[in-house]
Parts: sequence; C-alpha cells; structure tokens
Amino acid sequence: MIANVFFATTVIFLALGFFLLQECSFVIPYRMLLMEKYGRVIGLYALALFFNLFALIYLVVRKLLLKETGRKLAHIEKQLRSGESISEELSRRLQE
Repeated sequence: MIANVFFATTVIFLALGFFLLQECSFVIPYRMLLMEKYGRVIGLYALALFFNLFALIYLVVRKLLLKETGRKLAHIEKQLRSGESISEELSRRLQE
C-alpha cells in the first residue's frame, strides 16, 4: 500500500511541478540567482510539501480502502473458532 501511495504522490508532485514550471516561465532569466539565494529554502519547502501530500494520500487510501477491515477480520476469526461455514482444515490449523 505504501508503494502505491508513494507512486501516486510522485505523479501528483511531478504534475504540480510541471504546472508551476509552465506558469512561472517569466522567472527563467533569474533562475540562477533564485537557485543561489533561495535554492535550499525551495528544496526544503518541496520536501515538506511532498511528505504532507504523501500523508494526505495515505490517510485517504486508508479511509477508503480499509474501511471495515477490522470488523470483517473479527467475523472470520469468530467463524474459524466456532467451525461454522469454514472448512474443517482451517479450524484445525487455528487450534494448533
């Protein structure tokens, strides 16, 4: 799940970067000056933005895709312990 979230974050981050490159084309003559003076700050901001975007996407994926996982697993465990509607082999493995 983390690999998928990382991939989605990277795609969104790159799309945002390409959009900003297109919109900020007027600063091309000053790019060396901007990188010398503010390169570290821009890099730290981009890193913080990436991690926050990663956390947001991770939270959304957990809420949407793992909505009732605990309840479903508890139901399956209850069936395994009681032996109802689950094969005898699975019940035996649980008792071992």
